[in-house]
Amino acid sequence: MAEVIKVLVVDDEERFRNTLSKLLTAHGMTVTVADSGQSALEILRREPHDIALLDVKMPGMSGQETLIEMKKIDPDLEVVILTGHASVDIAAEMITHGGSDYLLKPYPMDELLGIIHIAFDRRKTAKG
Repeated sequence: MAEVIKVLVVDDEERFRNTLSKLLTAHGMTVTVADSGQSALEILRREPHDIALLDVKMPGMSGQETLIEMKKIDPDLEVVILTGHASVDIAAEMITHGGSDYLLKPYPMDELLGIIHIAFDRRKTAKG
């Protein structure tokens, strides 16, 4: 039986969070949503996740700040950065701080699913 992938969706846009949560759940994943970086960190402190899908631009704590703090909580957490065209440079920089990959919004769902599965396999390998 395949392992269930635990995904944390971090985005300040409620409609986006809810839609993505439904789509990932339909693909057999367990999904938790957070509307801010601070909220995401509180969730990670309570409950480990395999993958975080992290928006770059959010009010309050930025995606960059959130990524750095997430990696302190769980160095093996796979963080996929979701960004609009205006933030591509920031997303690329976030990779140097431990981000796994990044996707430009809007993106094809099959591309996101592929990245999630690759990241999950990488996490399993890292954890031994």
